Amino acid sequence: MATSPTTRQYTSEQFVESCGAILFNLSTQNKSVCLIHYHAKNEWLLAKGRRNCGESRHEAALREVREETGYQAHLHPVTMYTRAPPIDEQGHVLDEPRSYPDLTEPFMVTMRHLGDSVNDVKIIWWYIAALDEGAGAGSAGAEEDFTAEFFPLEDAVEKLSFQNDRTVLLKAISLVEDC
Repeated sequence: MATSPTTRQYTSEQFVESCGAILFNLSTQNKSVCLIHYHAKNEWLLAKGRRNCGESRHEAALREVREETGYQAHLHPVTMYTRAPPIDEQGHVLDEPRSYPDLTEPFMVTMRHLGDSVNDVKIIWWYIAALDEGAGAGSAGAEEDFTAEFFPLEDAVEKLSFQNDRTVLLKAISLVEDC
């Protein structure tokens, strides 16, 4: 039996599924984005973490934002391209990217090898979120290892410690700016 040379399969012992969300404050004319400062390593990051058993991906993303930033948020709908068929799919739909308005689907996925092993991976599903109206506590309600802070969009890109996070944030900004 033939197999595709580009296929890799992982058992549940070999992967961890994480979810994150780019948290925007869209309530002011000058949009801003929330980053978290991880004190132990002096790193600026995007909020993300492991999905719990039985938890949906979008629930995990919003929970991680709440735990790491202290802010309540909701998924923010954007117009974006996806290869997924429409919800009301009729017959065969070609597997090609199409634009849909008002989606709250993941806009990006990151596949990261864990340690030095190519046999263990972390999969991170990325969402776009907006601060809930009247959202409270902020860093006061966040995990003690983190401090959350909102930055103007351009400053946030520069502040992030890792290029991969910058790439995710730049894509999120482009989707929010196009709305």
